[in-house]
Amino acid sequence: MSAATTLTHRPTTTAEHELAALQREHGRPLFALLLRLCDGDRQRAEDLVQETLVRAWQHPEALRADAFDSVRPWLMTVARRLAIDARRARQARPAEVGDAVLENAPVCADHAERAAAALDVREAVKTLTPEHRDVLVLVYFEGASVAEAAATLGIPPGTVKSRAYYALRAMRRVLPGYAADLR
Repeated sequence: MSAATTLTHRPTTTAEHELAALQREHGRPLFALLLRLCDGDRQRAEDLVQETLVRAWQHPEALRADAFDSVRPWLMTVARRLAIDARRARQARPAEVGDAVLENAPVCADHAERAAAALDVREAVKTLTPEHRDVLVLVYFEGASVAEAAATLGIPPGTVKSRAYYALRAMRRVLPGYAADLR
């Protein structure tokens, strides 16, 4: 006989027959109970049914006890305790997050990267002429409107616009890695 034939025609043990009989006879009621205890989570309920049957397999003395007519009360008690233990274990650890939540989570830039970028921009602003620097600081860093910057500097609004344009253009040349951010 080949190894494949041996594996496929392996004789089943008495314990396997007993477990199969337990599954047939008590599987549905166990699943119904566990489904309620797991708040409708079918996967968790199925896992707990399997764990209950494993416990029955590990304790054959409970299945053969003459003290009671049916093993169903024992199985239900084991299942209920397993469900309680599983619920407590889930509550003891942080909530699980699905992939969809992670995909939609905002990506926060590294604080060190922001600090380095701020230093780069500060150095680049120092390379501008005082006229261009004044317009850039008022309009982009302090948030002044073109009209407010024009009034503060005592120049026409058109001059503020052209100085801002040329200041940004000069910044793009000094900060090539940041060009996309300056458009």
